[in-house]
Amino acid sequence: MSPPAVGMCFDRTYPPLAIVEFAERLEAGGVDQLWVIEDCFYTAGISLAAVALARTQRLHVGIGILPAVARNPAITAMELATLANLAPGRVIAGIGHGVQSWMEQMGARTPSPLTTLEEVITVVRQLIRGERVNVTGREVRLAEVQLDQPPAVVPPVLAGVRGPRSLALAGRVADGVVLAEAAGAAYVRGAVQQSNASDSFRVSVFSSLCVEADRRTAYRCMAPVVANWLLSPNPAIDAHSHADELHERFAAGGADALVDMPREWWLELGAIDTFEDALEHLTLLGDAGAHDVSLFPAPELEVGRHQVDDVVALAAALH
Repeated sequence: MSPPAVGMCFDRTYPPLAIVEFAERLEAGGVDQLWVIEDCFYTAGISLAAVALARTQRLHVGIGILPAVARNPAITAMELATLANLAPGRVIAGIGHGVQSWMEQMGARTPSPLTTLEEVITVVRQLIRGERVNVTGREVRLAEVQLDQPPAVVPPVLAGVRGPRSLALAGRVADGVVLAEAAGAAYVRGAVQQSNASDSFRVSVFSSLCVEADRRTAYRCMAPVVANWLLSPNPAIDAHSHADELHERFAAGGADALVDMPREWWLELGAIDTFEDALEHLTLLGDAGAHDVSLFPAPELEVGRHQVDDVVALAAALH
């Protein structure tokens, strides 16, 4: 496998104006991608993406992840087409189920997230290809809808999903998949198999970033994050080669007990370690089938600003 394209995620807690600085610094440093994060009820993905694209010339901007039910799919297609016309070939669209408790808060929860996601992704892809759409689905109903200005370069639409049924759905109806943090090489390989998709299927991975000169410092910093992953069902953690031992260690000693995990365990969880270890993590993901890996910074803005340099250095070393 070729080395994956390297990117950085723009944390949901960062102030919107910071998108300009991050986008410009990443492009100047030769980084391939910037992914903007849309979580309820933080900053919005479409507007952040528009600014990042407007302030750069080469940087690819991914939108991760638009909840399928937050917008009418015709509006989602209009937004994506507009961005793609403004920055041809530089837009990557992500659409997912959305966190169901957030959808409940908005009065938009669907009784069938799988069916809804399939209908939405199918219709959005048809519309941005310029097709006239008539559909009466379980959740999506459109009559004679056609975009006036479909993009000349159609952006890929990836499914932001995690479980086996959703991955199989992605393989049927999407151009690729976005896998969230904690995805190691084993999970990536499993996701590729479960999607049963064609060779053109794109696998983008979000991975946590914490590069330190001393491994233990990085482990101590990220142990609470890993502890949070262990508190909820997580297919990426389940695919970890030491998943049972991870849970046992956490149950016995909490987050502090995770700090002393072997290096090989940490290597599966993220770009968390020394620079050389982070580089190895990226290489392993690429070998497993990841086409893109975008690194999640710390939620503190000042720390994230320093981590831009780490992403630039990793991208340069990998390519």
